[in-house]
Amino acid sequence: MSARIAGLSKLQQKLARLPLKVKQRIREAMEEGAKEIVSLARSLVPVDSGDLRDSIGWTWGDAPKGALKIASVKSTAGGMTITVYAGNSEAFYARWVEFGTSAHTAGGKFSGSTIPAIPAQPFFYVSFRTLRRRVKSRMSRATTKAAKEVAAGR
Repeated sequence: MSARIAGLSKLQQKLARLPLKVKQRIREAMEEGAKEIVSLARSLVPVDSGDLRDSIGWTWGDAPKGALKIASVKSTAGGMTITVYAGNSEAFYARWVEFGTSAHTAGGKFSGSTIPAIPAQPFFYVSFRTLRRRVKSRMSRATTKAAKEVAAGR
């Protein structure tokens, strides 16, 4: 006994296009989410010289050396990783602003100096936590949208 499925080749073509479309849509959603997180973090960061504000960004892959990594979001569709970060060689103090410092006695060149506590001024993880759900749901919607587009033949 044998059976013939009408439209099987068309279905196979659509299924073959699905991973590419999903990867494209998720990539767009991840980029949009990273841009939103960076924008919010830049609006919340205390500004003195502007170096710290200007160091906040995102990249595909790993963060630049010396940067404070807020999050790496990995997509199982295509193994994409996007990283949001703050800090660089000029703004090496990103973690001190984010988390604050405790009072301490300096060593080395300034040995014996008392350094006062600096209160935390969170800007980085606050941004991530605020927008995390929105970004995740955007990625889920992107997957659904891609599947519907492939099913519709677009």
